[in-house]
Amino acid sequence: MNTPKNKLSPEQQEELLNVLETRFEKNMHRHKGIEWNKVLAKLQGNPDKLGSLDEMERTEGEPDVVAYDTKTDEYIFFDCSPESPKGRRSICYDHEALEKRKEHKPADSALNMAEEMGIRILNEEQYKELQQLGKFDSKTSSWIETPSDIRKLGGALFSDFRYNTVFVYHNGAESYYAARGFRGSLRV
Repeated sequence: MNTPKNKLSPEQQEELLNVLETRFEKNMHRHKGIEWNKVLAKLQGNPDKLGSLDEMERTEGEPDVVAYDTKTDEYIFFDCSPESPKGRRSICYDHEALEKRKEHKPADSALNMAEEMGIRILNEEQYKELQQLGKFDSKTSSWIETPSDIRKLGGALFSDFRYNTVFVYHNGAESYYAARGFRGSLRV
């Protein structure tokens, strides 16, 4: 996984940390039992991860802490914007799908963007975990990690939340829509 190319100045780091702390405090239901000062210490010890979080924020993903992995001693951030992040919509699934488009190519693909941002696209299980923390994608949809056997046949998966239910659907990997983006995760 790449590290984003943008290096944040001390002022930009402080600004981002303030945004993350404010969001953390406003949404305590997402991270019960997790203390901000411990998250902050971990972030300050991993400045390269701040670049990824900044990219998540810049593309309107509204990253927030959703879990702590005791085995790896890592905090897990997911994009928690109410709808699929605006700065990551109208994209196909992966580079192969992007290359297959002959006309009306989208600007990028979900997997390319995630790689460049230094994050991972949510898988089906993570997407369902996110939906336990609120109601997300009630008007949009998000590409999710697609098993290789489905991808080899030309398909890709996406999810949304409708009728009080999380739905997982399929589409051609080269398709793209104004209301479909992707959500990412980052371990720090």
